Amino acid sequence: MKVSRGAFALPILLVALSNGCRQKPAPLLSEQLASVQVRVQAAERKSLLATEEVAGTVRAKLHAALEAKLSGRIEKMLVVPGQSVNAGDLLAQLDAREIQARLDQARALREQSARDAARLRGLLADSAVSRQEFETAESRDRVAAASVIETETMLGYTKIVAPFDGVVTRKLADVGDLATPGRPILEMDDPQMRRLEADVPEALIQRVQLGAKLEIRAAPSDHALAGIVNEIAPVSDPGSRTFSVKLDLPTNAGLRAGQFARLTIPVGETQALRVSASAVVHRGQMELVFVVVNQRAQLRLVKTGKHVADEIELVSGVSAGEQIVIEDAAQLRDGQPVEIKP
Repeated sequence: MKVSRGAFALPILLVALSNGCRQKPAPLLSEQLASVQVRVQAAERKSLLATEEVAGTVRAKLHAALEAKLSGRIEKMLVVPGQSVNAGDLLAQLDAREIQARLDQARALREQSARDAARLRGLLADSAVSRQEFETAESRDRVAAASVIETETMLGYTKIVAPFDGVVTRKLADVGDLATPGRPILEMDDPQMRRLEADVPEALIQRVQLGAKLEIRAAPSDHALAGIVNEIAPVSDPGSRTFSVKLDLPTNAGLRAGQFARLTIPVGETQALRVSASAVVHRGQMELVFVVVNQRAQLRLVKTGKHVADEIELVSGVSAGEQIVIEDAAQLRDGQPVEIKP
């Protein structure tokens, strides 16, 4: 049988094309990455203070709600919220015309009674009047003097002054409003002195002692502050089963009255795996570290716990003794060759 030469040419061509299309396998990514020097720290189990957090509110240690001691229309309002004032500064003035008229009348009666007493004193020396008449005149003079003092005091009540150096925080009335006793018209705080007020549950109150220093964290910085326990309520609230605790905060802590804060109460001691906080890399919602294994950076997903100074607790993802990269970890790639700095 005669076989065409073209029948052998097609298979040979297909094999040649197949061999020509094959490429050399690409090198691994780790082989393409340059080796870098890294600083590492061995993950160690260290003592960790177990704590519980209690919500609290920052308040002014020195606060005043200012009200009038007598009824009257507000004639002047001399401050606005946020304004700094000094002790003794005039903040508001009530209409004082009626009391001023009463004071003028009291002073006139005082002058008349003083003259009468002086005249009768001279007549008593000449035995022209009885001692009883003189003593009656002296009594009227003392009553008139007391009336002047009383009216002057009431006139002073028409002026609302600052009781201490501070800042006006609220204005509850304005010019033309009727000021009455028991109704505050202004509120002010001392911005230099703050305290934290927290309701501590019954289960934790034994861990809180007068004079103790406890950690406090407040937004937005969330930096730890040391508060000193100044007051502990001797009885609990029957509704919430909590005790009111007040802590003095450092001067100029930068906190505002009404701000939310968290009080940290120590409850015991545990062992926890900790490394430098700089070792943890955040990518979205994931927390990562790089572990040096066989001179390569190995990526690990971890779960972190509490911060302790500049260290952080690693709850899972690594084991004690493993070498964790703690410097420029965010620049590494999984599998990248590394050299440990001495």
